[in-house]
Amino acid sequence: MNRGQAFLLSIFAFVTALLYYVAAPFLGYVIFSVIFAYVLYPFHRRLKNRLNERLSPRVSETLSPLIVILTAIVVVLIPLAYVMSQLISDLRAIERGEYGMQTEIIEERIAELTGAEVEFVEVLDMASEMVVDAIMGDVTNILSNILDLTLGIALVLFLLFYLLRDGRRFVDWLRTNVPLPPSVSDQLIERIEKVTWGAVIGHGFAAFVQAAVAGVGLYLAGITNVFFWTFVMFILAFLPLIGAFLIWAPAAVYLYLIDEVAAGVFLAVYGLLIVSMIDYYVRPIVIDRRARLNPAVLLVGVFGGLYSMGFVGLFVGPITIGVFVALVTTVQESYDDI
Repeated sequence: MNRGQAFLLSIFAFVTALLYYVAAPFLGYVIFSVIFAYVLYPFHRRLKNRLNERLSPRVSETLSPLIVILTAIVVVLIPLAYVMSQLISDLRAIERGEYGMQTEIIEERIAELTGAEVEFVEVLDMASEMVVDAIMGDVTNILSNILDLTLGIALVLFLLFYLLRDGRRFVDWLRTNVPLPPSVSDQLIERIEKVTWGAVIGHGFAAFVQAAVAGVGLYLAGITNVFFWTFVMFILAFLPLIGAFLIWAPAAVYLYLIDEVAAGVFLAVYGLLIVSMIDYYVRPIVIDRRARLNPAVLLVGVFGGLYSMGFVGLFVGPITIGVFVALVTTVQESYDDI
């Protein structure tokens, strides 16, 4: 390396560090924009092809992302706003101590079975306070920082438009400019695409299906605050095998303890035969066949991403580990060809 190359690399490293410093406050919004653009890109591509038949390519290239973004806002945000309003209502009820649970009967049954006196209400108060603080605390912070939220939403929409419009060109630019043989770069990009598909589309779809199906079971069994528990199961369902089980299994035990034996048995059987089967059938179909990620790897990625980046880390964690696996596989198989 000569002095000119060293100087150029030093400038590159400095500007990269500066760019990260500038983008760090909105890094979560940037990552969310990339993930959302990846989800919406197939719709944009199909719509653009149809618009090309009637309009000029330049017009369709600009119009298609706008239509896709507006449609996504209507299709996704309006139902999401309703669900979130119901969730907040349930959270407020729990915060007031309205659990919808027969705590006295549970305390009596526990005393009969174990001989120990348990203040079940105090346990519920502590647990609900932790959950409400964890969920509502973020809402409070968002509401107290309206400017940050407004800038974030504007940034997401701005980036989403350009990612949809120019995302393919950026990938082609990477493919052309990375210092790898075309066959190796194409193989690496294909592997990363499969991992991303599995971690974003497959992982999210499996969690949504499992939470929705489990929520129906809770509703049929007569459990109150269904929206709240369904939301909790959606978050937990990102954890393979153990996710939704942490909610429906205690709910079945609760129904048994309050002498709702039929409802408890129904929920237990429903959870074992229907909800749990999603982990064994739906999740492997939508994740493993494309991404080939072991459930243990997904578990580490989900926990690490959630701890380090919050909700968006549910997707970023598995993607990061999947990309690392794709890189290791590429090095192992194609290192001698580079």
